[in-house]
Amino acid sequence: MLRTMMTATNTLSQVQQQLDTISSNIANSNTHGYKAQQANFSEMLYQQFNNDEYDRTVRDTPVGIRYGVGAQIGQIQSNQAQGSIQLTERDLDFALTTKNQYFNVLMQDDAGDVRTAYTRNGSFYVTPTEAGIVTLVNSDGYQVADANGQPITFPDDVTQFTMDSDGTLVANYDNGATLTFQLGISSLQKPQVMEKLQGGTYIGLPENLDELGFTQAQVLTDLQGANRQVGIQKGALEMSNVDLSQEMTNLIQAQRSYQFNTRAVTIADQMLGLINGIR
Repeated sequence: MLRTMMTATNTLSQVQQQLDTISSNIANSNTHGYKAQQANFSEMLYQQFNNDEYDRTVRDTPVGIRYGVGAQIGQIQSNQAQGSIQLTERDLDFALTTKNQYFNVLMQDDAGDVRTAYTRNGSFYVTPTEAGIVTLVNSDGYQVADANGQPITFPDDVTQFTMDSDGTLVANYDNGATLTFQLGISSLQKPQVMEKLQGGTYIGLPENLDELGFTQAQVLTDLQGANRQVGIQKGALEMSNVDLSQEMTNLIQAQRSYQFNTRAVTIADQMLGLINGIR
């Protein structure tokens, strides 16, 4: 009975994480650039009992009995499928149309340290930084990085923004002058190595990248130069790729699994009570 309770309680905590993942997907179903997450389970350690060594029956499965101790989430995997494109006709709205390409933004933490974060949300704005100078930021106020990892700043009397096919942002002025900036865009070779950061759409390189056995060059490539291949659409935003019908199906299955394991704990507790009550 104790083994039954241990197996069920181990699994309950993991199912709770699956429910949290599904809840996050549903909550971000209308978040631009959000990529759905999926919790994949794997079997925890089990104990093997070879109690039928003399059984010569041909079996498809190994002989003996395996007593497991529950299931655990082996990986929370990101679904990198392209989301639908929403047209906005706004000069500073950009949708990436190539899989695994991400905008670079400069995220500052509470300690003042700045790190590069990656997002598919291309809703940008301008905000003043000093007299006559503005900087390009995203909807959360983080500075947008150029191809060299620096903030994009320019004079504030811009009349119009245009975009070249390679992701070069062009600021146009009344006097006919123009300024060009290559938006910082990275292509991820191994998106599953990235870790989720605060907010629904941000990911970043994990701090223990070396321990995971990867280098930054193996995980992502910063797209630079005149020949960089970027899929981008101006005046549009990428919607979330969350499939609500699939999420509701996963939610029902997870709830039933949770109920099954709680019922197993209850039955084991009742049987222990009966055993302890024997006189």
